[in-house]
Amino acid sequence: MALRACGFVIFRREFLLLQTSYGEHHWTPPKGHVDPGEDDFTTALRETQEEAGLGKDHLRIVDGFLQRLRYQVRGKDKEVLYWLAELRDPNTQVILSEEHQDYRWAKLEEACKLAKYQDLQDTLTAAQRHLETQ
Repeated sequence: MALRACGFVIFRREFLLLQTSYGEHHWTPPKGHVDPGEDDFTTALRETQEEAGLGKDHLRIVDGFLQRLRYQVRGKDKEVLYWLAELRDPNTQVILSEEHQDYRWAKLEEACKLAKYQDLQDTLTAAQRHLETQ
């Protein structure tokens, strides 16, 4: 069975990316693994709260956007689901967990440079397009 992770692409006028404190210190929106018995959307909410200190009350979920990424990590299949959420109050502080060492709010071009992986760049671009058509 493939590993599953879920999270949110969060924006205010820019996208939120977190830099991991492990591995290659890659940049990614908040996300994390699904716990047994937990549904995907609940996972995205929980992981966003744990990793960035942003809870359900901080976010406005954008209808009609869900991106599914599939790739391999250490020889195992992984699937990541991303919803799109707007930070209700742009002045809300991000509070990082120990899993991350930095965060950045970035416009699409910078966010894509930080993201490095093509599928994540495509997700950010799709999020931007979705917002522009709303």
